[in-house]
Amino acid sequence: MRILSLALLAGLLGGGAWLAARGAAGQPAEKPVPARAKSAAPAKAEPAAQPKGETTSDEPPDDAIKEIVSGKVVPLWDALKKRGVKSYPEEAKGQFVLVTEAGELVPIVADWRGRAFYQDERLRDRPVDLVVNRRPGVPWVQVLSIYAFDEKGMRNVVDYWCDICAIPMYEIKDCECCQGPTRLRFRPQELPADVSRRPAAAPAAKTKPD
Repeated sequence: MRILSLALLAGLLGGGAWLAARGAAGQPAEKPVPARAKSAAPAKAEPAAQPKGETTSDEPPDDAIKEIVSGKVVPLWDALKKRGVKSYPEEAKGQFVLVTEAGELVPIVADWRGRAFYQDERLRDRPVDLVVNRRPGVPWVQVLSIYAFDEKGMRNVVDYWCDICAIPMYEIKDCECCQGPTRLRFRPQELPADVSRRPAAAPAAKTKPD
């Protein structure tokens, strides 16, 4: 009888332990959480709202004014010399200005279009009409189109032409397509009607004769 009681007691104890172990095994083990992670991370500050009408772009405002200026393009040192301004030709070498019909000196930016005057002496010291961009406070102009006059006095728009690819370019260099030679081209064309001529400046002082 005593032996039977002990057996029943052992069975009950073993069953309870088995149930406890099974219940523990069915629950996922909780991973330890680092102390730093337990604290709530500070919320990121929202960027300040940009006021209306303002811009963060670094590009300067496009305040260019398109105009037509006329005259002759000559070396800067030569134009200064005729006005009694002494300069060193070595330092002024390679700089060109448009001498307007009123005698004003307008320096030319050597960009994709104005560079033609720096490369091609055939375009210098002859009457030209230039469609340019001017900006307030900037004496230099950016050339957009060049118009020259032929021996008959007819106005022609000027570019450099590839006869093989039939494409224009605006400076002296080989064709961007076939790498072949290009030629200076004159085509009769009037000035654009939607561009106004720049008002003439006051007549300049009489220049010295050559």
